[in-house]
Amino acid sequence: MAYEKTYLETYARSERSFLFAVYDGNRMVGATTAIPLADETPEVQMPFQKAGYDLDTVFYFGESVLLPAYRRLGIGNKFFDEREAHARKFEQYTMTCFCAVQRPENHPLRPADYRPLDEFWQKRGYRRDSSLQSEMIWPDRDEAVETAKPMIYWTKNLL
Repeated sequence: MAYEKTYLETYARSERSFLFAVYDGNRMVGATTAIPLADETPEVQMPFQKAGYDLDTVFYFGESVLLPAYRRLGIGNKFFDEREAHARKFEQYTMTCFCAVQRPENHPLRPADYRPLDEFWQKRGYRRDSSLQSEMIWPDRDEAVETAKPMIYWTKNLL
């Protein structure tokens, strides 16, 4: 909980951050976040700074979580639609991006029915950019301590 609270404080401080939640009655079943890259943490900004991007023109898409029973119903597309519309309304962002953790295919936490999201992201117009990489630190469900995870970024031009 402490990790999640710290993570969300970054979004709470940003005037342009975005949270979109999906409810089934009174029960939240999914949510997604977005924030200007200039308001994100240094580890997220770093690969873009190194590559020479103007951080003030990039909008970063953070977490997307959706309970299993609500997947494959079009909500994932809605998450992207809403975040992209939010970024566009400021008329300064020319790119959106997000990152995905890179795990080995035999990772012990990978579900047996795991399906990569690469095809879904590509259909949305996102492209994996192997030149944009970073590490993020958090404790996995089976870890007592935080460990570094390799991250790779996906980008899309908004213009």
